[in-house]
Amino acid sequence: MEAVLRRRVGCRATAADLLQELFLRFWRRPSAPLEDLGSYLIRSAHNLAIDHLRSEGARSRSEAGLLPSQCDDGAASPDAVLEAGSDLRRVEAALRALPERTRHIFLLNRIHGKTYGQIARSMALSQSAVEKHMMRALEACKASVIDTPASHSHGSAAP
Repeated sequence: MEAVLRRRVGCRATAADLLQELFLRFWRRPSAPLEDLGSYLIRSAHNLAIDHLRSEGARSRSEAGLLPSQCDDGAASPDAVLEAGSDLRRVEAALRALPERTRHIFLLNRIHGKTYGQIARSMALSQSAVEKHMMRALEACKASVIDTPASHSHGSAAP
């Protein structure tokens, strides 16, 4: 089973972790009889591997959008690093300027991974209210990095 997972994810340690997860899921499942245990386990292993690869892909895409651009040698250019740091400071300032509830909702969603529904239930709000708070927070973050002096200074130089 570990070999099946390793071929799918390309990493022995990840395959071992996924195998443990598969065991725990199998252990916790209701004790209903299975027609073909082997097929069930193989299918479950494939599903776990796919879930893992999807989450890794989403994480990679997310991180790629946050990292500064890189030079040909793979290192981030000093200007890109400075600009990314400046953008981060502006976003942090925009988040600090938000009303407490809006900032809390934003952090629950973006940092702690809570869904809008989970946030709505935990804060006794409607999901629509949570969506509106998130829209405000995202607009504030976007506005903090658009039309700033740094974004114009790295554009085309005047002849």
